[in-house]
Amino acid sequence: YWPPQFVIMDGDTLEPKKIVATRGMTVDTQEYHPEPRVAAIVASHEHPEFIVNVKETGKVLMANYKDINNMKITEVEAARFLHDGGWDSTHRYFMSAANASNKIAVIDSKDQKLAALVEVGKIPHPGRGANFVDPKYGPVWATGHLGDDSIAIIGTDPKKHKANAWKVVRSLKGLGSGSLFLKTHPKSKNLWVDSTLNPDTGISQSVAIFDIGNLDKAPQVVNIAELAQLGEGPKRVVQPEYNKAGDEVWFSVWNGATQESAIV
Repeated sequence: YWPPQFVIMDGDTLEPKKIVATRGMTVDTQEYHPEPRVAAIVASHEHPEFIVNVKETGKVLMANYKDINNMKITEVEAARFLHDGGWDSTHRYFMSAANASNKIAVIDSKDQKLAALVEVGKIPHPGRGANFVDPKYGPVWATGHLGDDSIAIIGTDPKKHKANAWKVVRSLKGLGSGSLFLKTHPKSKNLWVDSTLNPDTGISQSVAIFDIGNLDKAPQVVNIAELAQLGEGPKRVVQPEYNKAGDEVWFSVWNGATQESAIV
């Protein structure tokens, strides 16, 4: 996070080519912030640009690297405390969590502007989020939350499902607060959600598995930590990841520094 800047480097040698400071004014109170941190950085699929989340100012910088000696940066005002995020299924819209603002900022990378600010639950933490087709609302993107047990499902198709676009079309009830990651796969019928930072060990060691075809149904609960057979320790279960084929889901089981951890 320090210093408050981002660096463009040569891809082959990692030689620094351009250093850009992120100090500036906040989007809401228009106050100068001396140490705004850089959070997520993603590469645009539409332009030769890096999209940079500046956490404390709430700005998204779209840095065009085509000519770094005459660099053009598009500054998009979103919401404060931008953190991580991921693409919608078309790779046009960057869905970015402004976590302490309880919002998802939708950045249109093609038109280089803010498409929407979506109110969600308390402290959204999507990782990259999860894209799937909701049987009722069409293409959607999902995020869990650190501060509550909700899973916000946001419509992402402004062309064919305009009425649902950039709205929370469903709010699922997860196992509890403290979710860090959720994941699905194009070949899977399930949405897997962790609750890693929940204070209840029965919850932090388990995952919720939702049936995408029937999201009104309560999720299946699986205690992943028990499967790891690690013995003593907190054994927090985190970050579902599918293999390429989409027929396996892998989890990390976090334990103490002197205890054994595992991948299940």
